[in-house]
Amino acid sequence: MLQSKKMDSRGKNKLGGSAFRILTAPVLAVAGCLTIILPSMAVTASYSNDYRVCAARLLSVGVTAQAASQGCATALRPRDLASCVVKIEKQTQIAAADALSSCGQARRPNDLASCVVGISQNTEEAINPTALTYCGRSLLPVTFAQCVVGLRSEIKELTPAQALDTCIDASESVSGISSSTPPSKLPGGLNPIFNTTPLPTQPSVPVQPGTR
Repeated sequence: MLQSKKMDSRGKNKLGGSAFRILTAPVLAVAGCLTIILPSMAVTASYSNDYRVCAARLLSVGVTAQAASQGCATALRPRDLASCVVKIEKQTQIAAADALSSCGQARRPNDLASCVVGISQNTEEAINPTALTYCGRSLLPVTFAQCVVGLRSEIKELTPAQALDTCIDASESVSGISSSTPPSKLPGGLNPIFNTTPLPTQPSVPVQPGTR
């Protein structure tokens, strides 16, 4: 009697194990398919792709398909490139095609756009293309723009061109400080020419009384 019960339980266990394997096999197969599909969906999903966003935004402001494809493909941050071009095109008189080259060469495209827009709004419209060139030359475009706008706000006789030249000369002189050490100076402020060690003094000879 006990033996028959054991046989029945073993049979049930075998059937249960087979049923479990049959049920789990399709689940594992589906999970494997999802693992393969999901990464490709992440790459091709709508507008989570930076290059697609870049191309769409450039095309919307009149950049040609060829220029947009080249610009977006070579950009380190395609979204920032597109934002730079669109901001300049919409807030200044500079064409998107002209802004694309400068935005593509800038280390910080958004800073470049802020520089161009800020100067353009503070100066005459005719200065817009020049502002693009000067902002592209500056290593710190936002600081450069603050310099131009700040000087012109207080010095009324300062022309836009003079402000641009003054601020770019100052920024380039600061960023281009020579790293060579003058011959009379050493790192740390030491001076090799002068010896700062005091010379030893001669011992004084006592004078004998009555002798001169």
